[in-house]
Amino acid sequence: MQRKTRTWSLLVLAIGLIAAFAVAGCGSDDSTDSSDSSTAGGDLNTITAGTLTVGSDIPYPPFEQGDPPDYEGFDIDLINAVADKMGLETEIKDLPFNVVLAGGNGQFDVAIAATTVTPARAKKVDFSDPYFNASQGLLVQQGSDIQSVDDLSGKIVGAQDATTGETYAQDNTDASEVRPFPQIDQAYNALKVGQVDAVINDLPSVNDAAEQISGLEVVDDFPTDEQYGIVIPKGQDDLVSAINSALQEVKDDGTLADLYQEWFKTDPPEDLLQSGPAAVLEGDSTTSGG
Repeated sequence: MQRKTRTWSLLVLAIGLIAAFAVAGCGSDDSTDSSDSSTAGGDLNTITAGTLTVGSDIPYPPFEQGDPPDYEGFDIDLINAVADKMGLETEIKDLPFNVVLAGGNGQFDVAIAATTVTPARAKKVDFSDPYFNASQGLLVQQGSDIQSVDDLSGKIVGAQDATTGETYAQDNTDASEVRPFPQIDQAYNALKVGQVDAVINDLPSVNDAAEQISGLEVVDDFPTDEQYGIVIPKGQDDLVSAINSALQEVKDDGTLADLYQEWFKTDPPEDLLQSGPAAVLEGDSTTSGG
């Protein structure tokens, strides 16, 4: 009887060990599957799993415009395409431009706001490879005697605060005053009612204003070697790499060219389609921007 009991106990122990190994094996398989099917973008430590939280300074047509949550524009379409390549959804948050330039203080994963890459900005935030080549334009009332920047002597020039348009007006004109506005549409409205004599801003933006606001026209444009980049807070090297990889896919598969045609009726410059960092503007001005 004692022998039979001992045999039965050994049999139960063996069955238990086999079951334990089987469970361990299943656990290992489940762990592998879980890793393979992890939430998109999980390794990037985004604010919300599966979502790229994007800061932007709205409105700034044609780059970003509209009402929440239905924002649109070249930048909005581009960041949606980039996020799609990364397997992420997007959440767009309207934030002041100075918050974008400061890195958001945890309010966004990345920001896109027609932001020119400059040395001063690159000290505070990181940038993606460039996605847009920009220049400046001069907007005036139709029939104005101002036809170029040489005609701005003694005039009041409007610009968006902390942008390259403001910097250009300060450094390259003899205007009696360069008047900054928190939002560029405020500068355009001031021009419309005669509070300023001209506005200097990114060329696509002043072209859009001339189309949308009767009585205004663009009379001059000038290259400034500016390039826009997507803003990424410092210390997010994996995110910078992922953004650049997805952005290059958008360039390679023709999406960027399609967006250029949709919003600007032109093709992107060939140099813009290559991978590599933006051509950072000379100098170290803290104001620039877009």
